[in-house]
Amino acid sequence: MPLPKSVLTATVGFVAVVVAVLAAYIWVMMHWSYSEGERAGFMQKLSSKGWICKTWEGELSLVALPGAAPEKFLFTVRDDAVAEKINKLVGQRVALVYEQHKGLPTSCFGETEYFVSDIRLLAEHVSP
Repeated sequence: MPLPKSVLTATVGFVAVVVAVLAAYIWVMMHWSYSEGERAGFMQKLSSKGWICKTWEGELSLVALPGAAPEKFLFTVRDDAVAEKINKLVGQRVALVYEQHKGLPTSCFGETEYFVSDIRLLAEHVSP
């Protein structure tokens, strides 16, 4: 026995509303940042990771004091041009410009909540 037309219409309408709400939520989370800033350290690695959703994932070594154990800053890169700039500076002291996006519903957007938008090479500190 086929479903009544009103039940089918209501089901399709409900699914459309759920998809629209989810799309709006993802759009807001990707375009509104919780925080913005810069981190400085030595660029350690950048790699393209993922089975289905490939994302650029990187690691910056933050060294506060000589002799102290370094802290790692894990980040994601969305833009291939920025990833290319980062790959050229691996092993050097850099500053990363990032935005923090909280509440992303899946790791398809990146493994971390920190998204790097730019990188710049820092001058070496020369002791007198």
